[in-house]
Amino acid sequence: MNKILIGVVVVGIVVLGFFVWKGGSFYFDMKGKSVSLDEFKELKASESLGSDEVLLPENDVDESDEDVFVEKIEDIEEVRYSKAVFAGGCFWCMESDFEHLPGVVDVVSGYSGGSGDNPTYGNYGSMGYTEVIEVTYDSAVISYNELLERFWANVDPFDDGGQFCDRGREYISSIYYGNAEEKRLAEESRDKVAEILGKNVLTEIVAFDKFWEAEEYHQGYAERNGFRYKFYRTSCGRDARLKEVWSLVDMTLLSPDDKVLDFSSGEDKKFIKPTDEELKKFLTPIQYKVTQQEGTERAFDNEYWDNHEDGIYVDIVSGEVLFSSNDKFDSGTGWPSFTKSLVSGNVIELEDNRYFMQRTEVRSKLADSHLGHIFLDGLPPTYIRYCMNSASLRFVAVEDLEKEGYGEFVSEFE
Repeated sequence: MNKILIGVVVVGIVVLGFFVWKGGSFYFDMKGKSVSLDEFKELKASESLGSDEVLLPENDVDESDEDVFVEKIEDIEEVRYSKAVFAGGCFWCMESDFEHLPGVVDVVSGYSGGSGDNPTYGNYGSMGYTEVIEVTYDSAVISYNELLERFWANVDPFDDGGQFCDRGREYISSIYYGNAEEKRLAEESRDKVAEILGKNVLTEIVAFDKFWEAEEYHQGYAERNGFRYKFYRTSCGRDARLKEVWSLVDMTLLSPDDKVLDFSSGEDKKFIKPTDEELKKFLTPIQYKVTQQEGTERAFDNEYWDNHEDGIYVDIVSGEVLFSSNDKFDSGTGWPSFTKSLVSGNVIELEDNRYFMQRTEVRSKLADSHLGHIFLDGLPPTYIRYCMNSASLRFVAVEDLEKEGYGEFVSEFE
């Protein structure tokens, strides 16, 4: 027992002597390298300290205090990571366009450029704010210039009244610079774009003031609400216009994966139906009336009654697969008519006793859109006729099935 006690005392003396010799500080090093406080400050000032290189408990820090270590890690990450703020129309789309880039750590949707505190989605426009994204990135992996290239590839630089279908100052394109170097790079890239495209660029380059984070339901919107995001992006004409502007330009950074959705035939998707306010924004008046208010469009005066192209018909709100052109026939009624559904699980049949009639209503499973009704005046042998409203449908041609995420249905037309 005495030998053990003597051993403990000796070890204690050695440790204490080492502590004094090192100047009264203990050091914790992830990679076997010890640095002093002064050395750490120099590394931090030079921004050359990697996020996985050093954890620093000083002599006034208890190494057992995990919270302190977490704060130290965050401090070190702040040294390594930089932020950039861009506006390019709808922040859902801009967030999606940036978040998968190598070196991008985080993308947050929010508001900048206005006056007053705490803007919300309900009032940010009246306060002069614009929808923006704040990009946190690792400058050792991706440069500010590369972020600018991605920015330009995802905006219409010739539109100063908004972006795509979204109009007003809330949706203009802007680059918010945080220092003189970012301003110089932004202006140089703007001039380069103008030279390449041969037109005057109307995108604003302004000093960054403050970023206000948007509501939680806006964050990661494309990932969490794939169906409605894809519908919004397509119906807004964003990709069509971007292709028109940039298709002939060699950009060094291209979208890593432009396909947000994978529409499989039978699986129930994590689809959250858009709010009524959102639906009114996305849908035309007749689409809203038919799908949400059980309305009926005019016969012979709708988009698909006389469509003879090969392809599939999907729900206008959710994108779920409903019908095939292989099962479409001319019923003489002036509405798109089908003998059967392509994916039976996506079509729901309900009893409809409105207007003193007994009918079978047809609705989509995920979006719960009103599609039309079933009648027994169709083709033999079943005589079933799915009488649908064009306003409830979106047609996807055979040649577009792969790129729109419906590749599994190509075999239907081979």
